Amino acid sequence: MSTRLTPGPWGFTLIEMVVTVAIVGLLASIALPLAEVGLKRSKEYELRLALREIRTALDAYRQAVEEGRVAHVMQESGYPESLQVLVDGVPDASSPDGKKRIHFLRRIPRDPLFPDPNRPDEETWGKRSYASSYEAPEEGEDVFDVYSLASGTGLNGIPYRRW
Repeated sequence: MSTRLTPGPWGFTLIEMVVTVAIVGLLASIALPLAEVGLKRSKEYELRLALREIRTALDAYRQAVEEGRVAHVMQESGYPESLQVLVDGVPDASSPDGKKRIHFLRRIPRDPLFPDPNRPDEETWGKRSYASSYEAPEEGEDVFDVYSLASGTGLNGIPYRRW
């Protein structure tokens, strides 16, 4: 049979509970902003990768035009008319039977910072034609470059549209 030798209350005092809740609140207030920065950093990393993938495919398309593997009109810039062309592929002009196609992308990457999840992947990017300037990008007959349509500024202080 167990008996208590010292009389007194069981459990925590009010001060112990307040101190514990304060410490937990302090830790949560430190951890939450760090988690938000971590999430933003990962989305920015995905954006960097997607931009690099599309720009590399655009450069590969242009290189194939210069090598004569993609037929084009001489006065054109040598860039594709849409991003979908990079996925669908183009006939390989160097193929003897003309049935071989060159594909530059498996799929169009999505802008991870684009706010509307219902828009198709190609529509999440702003497209700059060869004829437009860097400062005022406009769509045109071809796709020379892409940029993010997301508003906001990255952790590096540069607006996403300028990446």
